[in-house]
Amino acid sequence: MSTFTHPWHIKRAVEALKAGGIIAYPTEAVWGLGCDPWNRTAVQRLLELKSRAMSKGLILACGQMSQLDFLLSPLSNTERQTLSESWPGPNTWLVPDTHHTIPQWIKGEHDTVAVRVSKHLLIKNVTALFGRPIVSTSANPAGSEPAMNSLRIHQYFGRQLDYIVPGSTGGEQQPSRIRSLNTGQVIRP
Repeated sequence: MSTFTHPWHIKRAVEALKAGGIIAYPTEAVWGLGCDPWNRTAVQRLLELKSRAMSKGLILACGQMSQLDFLLSPLSNTERQTLSESWPGPNTWLVPDTHHTIPQWIKGEHDTVAVRVSKHLLIKNVTALFGRPIVSTSANPAGSEPAMNSLRIHQYFGRQLDYIVPGSTGGEQQPSRIRSLNTGQVIRP
């Protein structure tokens, strides 16, 4: 499947993010919801749409590892090497937030933050234009199956979203694997 999305749609998505909006967009395996992680109002609205507890935390996705330098700089060379060998791709890592740069409404009840460098061209383009990572959580109300297409997005959320970015998922069969950088433990296979 093609993952190309016209630059006009990328621009509209970023405008929505900068305005504090919530977007729906295809990821590697499923459709996701995203917003500006540093906009508390947008994050709270997204959590309400999903009926998801803030305590669970959210994933941040970006298109290049350099967009996470502010978070990764305290890590050891070995830890950074581990991350760079797994990215870009469907690997989400729980990384310590040593300098407390990530808002608690993103981390939830955790001391770590879940981060992923995506290989999906749409996510790469949106985060490049936005200039930083975005929230990436499955596009579904809590307890429902993740959306696999834009039709399901409309069924789940109707007109409650600020922009739905057209495109297709990246062909992965499962959402990203989540692992702890500290222990290597797989949290979600």
